[in-house]
This record gives sequence, structure tokens and C-alpha cells, in this order.
Amino acid sequence: KREGYRSRAAYKLLEIHRSHQVIRRGRKVLDLGCWPGGWLQVASATVGPKGKVVGVDKAAIDPPLEIPNCESVVGDLEDPKLCEQVLPLLGGLAGLILCDAAPKLTGVRAVDRANEERLLEAVEMQIPLLLREGGDFLVKILDGPEAQIVDRRIRMKFRAAKTVKSKATRKGSTERYLFAKGYRGAKDAIEAPPEPEV
Repeated sequence: KREGYRSRAAYKLLEIHRSHQVIRRGRKVLDLGCWPGGWLQVASATVGPKGKVVGVDKAAIDPPLEIPNCESVVGDLEDPKLCEQVLPLLGGLAGLILCDAAPKLTGVRAVDRANEERLLEAVEMQIPLLLREGGDFLVKILDGPEAQIVDRRIRMKFRAAKTVKSKATRKGSTERYLFAKGYRGAKDAIEAPPEPEV
């Protein structure tokens, strides 16, 4: 709060970016599951004024972030028409998708794992609709056999992928991040011109 971030998760993205150079200046970035807005703040500052950041979440960012190169919308990650809602705001396909979303935990392991798998599958479904060929992807994954299956499928869609962890993660948490680079593209991906270098 003292530094103006909407959540402590902002420090996770800052740390991961410093170690792995996740966010390029001038890039179009999409943040799936963006509430309460900490990752939007970090991403919009890092891409600079020539970049663009759009966030999506079922919950509205309230109060809104008053950042010129950043917008957020209320939307459902399981909606196959989400692209129609966010791509006009982004100005085309994203060069980077961020996802720090996680299901609400019930304390029942089987239910929580099933919900995590469903969330990851929803995000996986959005990749060919929202990410340009050659783009990158950073997603939070909670350890579990169901999530591992989706993790392996996602890795196959990219030229390189690795697991990264953040020191800012709470002790005892099973979360980690998958950072995948160089999306291989898909036949049903939307055509887009090459992303300009900045």
C-alpha cells in the first residue's frame, strides 16, 4: 500500500521480470484474471507509453486504475468470445499473456484440483484466440497431477518453456509459474502483421 500497488502479487511479477525479462517495452500485454490490479500496474509501467495493457477479470477493478496505456474489462476466461471483447481494446493480438489467476480454494483437495484444472484449460483455450505467433506466456500453476497435464500440453505449444518461482510467494504455497516463449501459432489463430520492434 505504501508503494501504491493494489496487491503484494505485484512484487512477484517484478521479481520474475527482473530475472527473466518477461515484459518488453512497447508490447501489447493481456492480463487474464487481473483483479485487484497489481500485475496491471507493473506491466503498464514496464511496457512504457508505446505499449498497451488490457486486463480481464470477473470482478471489476475498483477503484479503476487511471493509467493512460492500461484498460480493464469485466469478462469470463471461459467465454470463447472473450477475444471479441478484448482485442479491439488491445489493438490486435497480444505479444504477451500474463495469468496470475487462481480458483477460490475450498479446502477439499479433489475439488480444488478440479477447479485449478478447469481454470488452466480455460486459459489454454484462449491462447490461439489472443496470442500472436512468437508471443510469450506467463501463467501461475498450483501443483497437482491435473495441472501437470495441462502444463505439459501448454509447453508443447511454445518453442521454449521453463518453471520459475518467486521468493515473494507466501511460505507453504504450492504455486509456481510457467514461462513459455515463442508461441508456435495455430491454424485458427487470427492473422496479424509482425509486431514492431521498439
